[in-house]
Amino acid sequence: MTGGELTLGAVLARLEEREREIAAQAEVAREKIAELTALLDGFDKAAEEIRITRKTLLELLDPRPPAPPTAKLPDHPAYQQVMAVFAAADAPLRARAVCEAVDMEIAPNNVNNVRLKLKRLVERGILAEAEQGLFTRPRP
Repeated sequence: MTGGELTLGAVLARLEEREREIAAQAEVAREKIAELTALLDGFDKAAEEIRITRKTLLELLDPRPPAPPTAKLPDHPAYQQVMAVFAAADAPLRARAVCEAVDMEIAPNNVNNVRLKLKRLVERGILAEAEQGLFTRPRP
């Protein structure tokens, strides 16, 4: 039995030695993991800083256009009538049709006055001129 005990002792010694080797390798692996984790954290931080810088530069280079000021309708009642006609219309109108809609006499002077009003509303962005002499509400 003495030979067997020596063999068992040798096996136990070898197991203990192997355990120490594995523990040492595990410690080296933990140190490498800590190094790589720190390196990865650095990469993540650098990438985030680049994203922020790119976003900031894009905002500086391409500012959003300011919202256009809302067009103010003139206070004169004739403009209120004209806009009421366009609110009810489902198609573009000519000055003559607007005159008819507000029960105005169809005279050249009246049609020209309405046309001038329509042109002023186009200049203010309240109406749009789809084609020469044909007026409509602008599309959003």
